[in-house]
Amino acid sequence: MQSIDLVRDNLKKSREIVLARVEEMREHCLVFPTPNGGCHTLWVLGHLAYIEALVVRQFMLGNENPLAAWENPFDGEDVSGDSRLYPPFDQVLATCREMRTATIALVDSLSENDLDRPSAGAPKGVEDVFGTYRRCLQYVADHWYMHRGHLADARRAAGLERSWF
Repeated sequence: MQSIDLVRDNLKKSREIVLARVEEMREHCLVFPTPNGGCHTLWVLGHLAYIEALVVRQFMLGNENPLAAWENPFDGEDVSGDSRLYPPFDQVLATCREMRTATIALVDSLSENDLDRPSAGAPKGVEDVFGTYRRCLQYVADHWYMHRGHLADARRAAGLERSWF
């Protein structure tokens, strides 16, 4: 197996695992995972989409972030429970899926050697995280896995049954 196959597989599996039960949270998407707040499901979905666009489109490819307008609600200082600050759940979920689909399509257009290309717009000082295509793509796959804990805790706080995936 080449590493590009592993990157592609990680992107697909992280999407499947993270989104497997998210839709069940539609009616509970603003339930905080703890009594002290935290990252509710709607915020996590928007955050995943926003960061994926930031890392892949802006850092890796050097383009504008198409979701730049989502920075404040989905990557700002605080997670709000005010639904008026967010797009509707279905729109955020669709955008999150679209971002991951676009990332996978991009990977499908790359070769193994392309993964070592230097990123066009990685911020100075974080090249060890975002300095190559490979690092950016692996980061976005790992980022989805990282937020599974928030989603699991929000599901539990909403009273939904625990799931393995």
